[in-house]
Amino acid sequence: MKRVAVILSGCGVYDGAEINEAVLTLLHIAKAGASYQCFAPDMEQMHTINHLTGEEMTPNRNVLVEAARIARGDIKAVTELNVADFDALILPGGFGAAKNLSNFAVKGAAAEMQSEVLNVCKAFAAEGKPAGYICIAPAMIPLVYGPGSKTTIGNDADTIKEIEGLGGAHVQCPVQDFVVDEDNKVVSTPAYMLAGSILEADEGISKLVAKVLSLCE
Repeated sequence: MKRVAVILSGCGVYDGAEINEAVLTLLHIAKAGASYQCFAPDMEQMHTINHLTGEEMTPNRNVLVEAARIARGDIKAVTELNVADFDALILPGGFGAAKNLSNFAVKGAAAEMQSEVLNVCKAFAAEGKPAGYICIAPAMIPLVYGPGSKTTIGNDADTIKEIEGLGGAHVQCPVQDFVVDEDNKVVSTPAYMLAGSILEADEGISKLVAKVLSLCE
């Protein structure tokens, strides 16, 4: 059975993991006959957003504690992720990927990744193990794989410019499709960067999961 590590960034599209994307990712991993383990950094979120009003709220929340809501409590700190235990890595989107796993939402082309998450992602890359990045998470691909690595977030011109500023080779991609960097074994899909419904997000995510699993040696 293939084993997939899934890194979540909280719980909720505006400040954490996009819940539909996270659940669809886990569902398609399981439907493919593979297993998964969820992880998240044990740290405070950049901020916490009231998803009803869109306004910032207090007190702030912890990324790992919030992500545990999606994982039904079965989640570990990202520092416990041993690359040798897994065949592949997937990072769902949501603004938490650009606020908690990285600071892309604030820094754009000057972005950096959270150090523990970066170490894990680079370890998968160094081992030649495949990875999938969904929605806004693909903005991190050039930070992990270096200049010229292929990535997509769909077709938003301003976001594409920032990703290219990080050194990424952005490929425009429709919501139902995905982009593969064959050299780096990394797959990306736009999901809710473009999706107008859960069905549209599902199509690209299901294909991404299948492709990532097919790249496992």
